[in-house]
Amino acid sequence: MNTYFDNKVVWITGASSGIGEALVNELAAKSSAKIILSSRNKDLLYAVAEKAGLNANRFSVLPLDLEDYKKMPDIAAEAIEQFGKIDILINNAGLSQRSLAMDTDIEVDKRLMDIDFIGTVALTKAILPYMIRNGGGHIAVVSSLMGVFGAPMRSSYAAAKHALHGFFDSLRAELYTKNIIVTMICPGFVQTNISINAVIGNGSLQGTMDDATEKGMPADIFAGKMLAAIGKKKNQASIGGQEVMGTYLKRFFPALLAKIVRKAKVV
Repeated sequence: MNTYFDNKVVWITGASSGIGEALVNELAAKSSAKIILSSRNKDLLYAVAEKAGLNANRFSVLPLDLEDYKKMPDIAAEAIEQFGKIDILINNAGLSQRSLAMDTDIEVDKRLMDIDFIGTVALTKAILPYMIRNGGGHIAVVSSLMGVFGAPMRSSYAAAKHALHGFFDSLRAELYTKNIIVTMICPGFVQTNISINAVIGNGSLQGTMDDATEKGMPADIFAGKMLAAIGKKKNQASIGGQEVMGTYLKRFFPALLAKIVRKAKVV
């Protein structure tokens, strides 16, 4: 890892497991960054910080629930109080889906949008004024390859991730003169509990591990690649295995991608 994160305050949502936990571990071991850890579970966040070997002066725990997006201004103000600033916000928290569109209750569709899109946007909007007053900042967003192309069993998840790309591409252009950097990260299959915690059509959890997720990139390797992309101030980076080829097919051979996706094993 380069020195980009040294002496910066990094706020990571979804930090209690998976990619978020791996990011905490990587930053703790390879930078001098101070880290704010957020998710819904305070106890798990403290456990992650302790396991990462973070000294008390290097981290703060700040619980939040993206679904309760109206609270984001107050939570952002509380985050600023921890270390006086936020240099980098990593929007990592989110919820996935494993259900056919026709079998998915509309309230489940709405919940996915509220968490993955509205909550992320609300948190970002709440922290931006502080970054601008501080002379700039960096917003990183963990999207998905589903933010670039859709696949079966992911309709609302893909919709929310596509919405993130539209919003943050616009935001990047709007805030260019304010020294605000925006990086979109598009993971492929990563070894996390994302499929176990994914919702099915009635809103309950799937509760099982997808084969593709289980065989995906280890979370620690992914975290290293993700932080490298952020450190290089990339606009967008797709990270994963051969599934990343879908982003290129979408751009240059969309009809071919459509044929592949409808036949692909996606769970």
